[in-house]
Amino acid sequence: MKKFAVFGNPIAHSISPRLHNLAIAGLDLEAFYGRVLLEDEKNLKSKFLKLNLSGANITVPFKEEAFKICDELETHASKIGSVNTIVKDSNKLIGYNTDAIGFLQAIDEFGKIKSALILGAGGTARAIAYALNTKNISTSIVNRSEKRRQNFLDYNFKTWNEFVPKGYDLVVNTTSAGLVKNEFPMPVELLEPTLKNSQYAFDAIYNKSTNFLNLAKNMNLQTKNGKDMLVWQAVFALDIFYGGTLNKDKIYTFMNKAVNLGAQ
Repeated sequence: MKKFAVFGNPIAHSISPRLHNLAIAGLDLEAFYGRVLLEDEKNLKSKFLKLNLSGANITVPFKEEAFKICDELETHASKIGSVNTIVKDSNKLIGYNTDAIGFLQAIDEFGKIKSALILGAGGTARAIAYALNTKNISTSIVNRSEKRRQNFLDYNFKTWNEFVPKGYDLVVNTTSAGLVKNEFPMPVELLEPTLKNSQYAFDAIYNKSTNFLNLAKNMNLQTKNGKDMLVWQAVFALDIFYGGTLNKDKIYTFMNKAVNLGAQ
């Protein structure tokens, strides 16, 4: 039996096991998918190997560490500099990134987008910036600090102190603000005027209506949380676990059912 898991911190909220296990059962695969709370990113590789996993998904805040520990990287992961899916193949760890295509699938219903602002500069932000760039969408990044500016040299990167609010077609929160506490991803005095002149708001957090999305709704923006992004990145990840041999439409059907069951 193959064993898979999702690594993160926090991780108790993750619905990835429900998505994957329902799809695994529906497709008659012999496997099990669990979750792992990781306290120290430096233990990611040793924990993966100790659990004898065939593959894993990586979530906040370990996607960049996952990139570092892989022996090989597929094209998207290499360009993004972030890994959310790892497969063990012949004693090598192969890194993939399915966040980018999952995000594009999720925002398809918004329609035409020409400009976007990403809040945060972690692994998810890198994947989303890359995804938007493949669609020739003008993309800016705003982050609390200078720390990760070097990861976004191809984009308009600003810290909170440098940022001047204006409108965008799409504003995306990739930070964990709102996941545990009712925080905003940036100071309200910057966020409010930005959202006021924007059209769409997307939050990568999927299990709650965050203060970011609530504020956007109050300003009459069309909003969406990260559930569809989660489902689609999981669909591609499970297919990767099995070498691209699975029917992705069937995977989506089972995983989407799992999300809806959880919402009842």
